[in-house]
Amino acid sequence: MKFTKMQGIGNDYVYVNCFEEKVEDPGRAARLVSDRHFGVGSDGLILIKPSEIADFEMDMYNADGGRGKMCGNGIRCVGKYVYDHGMTDKTHLTIATGAGIKTLDLTVRNGKVDEVRVDMGKPDFAAAAVPVKAGGREQVINEPVKILGTMYRQTCVSMGNPHTVVPVEDVSRFDVEHVGPAFENDLMFPDRVNTEFIHVTDRRNVQMRVWERGSGETWACGTGACAAAAVCILNGWTDRSVTVHLRGGDLYIEWPDTAGSIFMTGPARTVFTGNIDL
Repeated sequence: MKFTKMQGIGNDYVYVNCFEEKVEDPGRAARLVSDRHFGVGSDGLILIKPSEIADFEMDMYNADGGRGKMCGNGIRCVGKYVYDHGMTDKTHLTIATGAGIKTLDLTVRNGKVDEVRVDMGKPDFAAAAVPVKAGGREQVINEPVKILGTMYRQTCVSMGNPHTVVPVEDVSRFDVEHVGPAFENDLMFPDRVNTEFIHVTDRRNVQMRVWERGSGETWACGTGACAAAAVCILNGWTDRSVTVHLRGGDLYIEWPDTAGSIFMTGPARTVFTGNIDL
């Protein structure tokens, strides 16, 4: 199977062009290629497919083989792949995902895509949309929660996939590998959850680390950065445009109107191409 490894600020995936390749068992393939010792090494597998409702389809799988609905860093790389490989000459694209159709605007420099702005849709704070068991409440907004004997405050939001955003005092020293799985697998989250641990440094900057369901701590998460920014804006902690600083780099997030879409802008990079026997 021919593949291309790509990354968006350290959130890396193996990409397969399904216009040319056929992947019989994507879940198994995802587990194999994601292994950083015996495979290619990645946060998961993304298949680029034809679509009857958009320019292309993104079909994604996490490192554990579970199917995902949406990945913000992953979709930027889809935009770069299809443009750089001559599959389209458009710089305004629609991509079908498990979380609906997303719109991309590509910034091209020297004939290659360098940066992508994505319309990520409207954040949904309804408890049923996340989903999160909220004890009869319609939303979970800055609510106390006890995890592993420690009290935190969380705000839950769907970006097409489930997120909980948790402020902490020191993101860099926080024990994400211990606390992250406890949030992910808590019974309040029927479909598990992605957890963003954040610290607001000022009105326009947020520090963040993320524990992604099915993949563990990753260097970046585009939907997570949008979730974090939306939570900060909703709670009045930041302005409507913020830079989210992650382990792998920065994402610029804008939410001009709480009744409308949130937008993410960031880089997309090709790492290498190769062939692997599955």
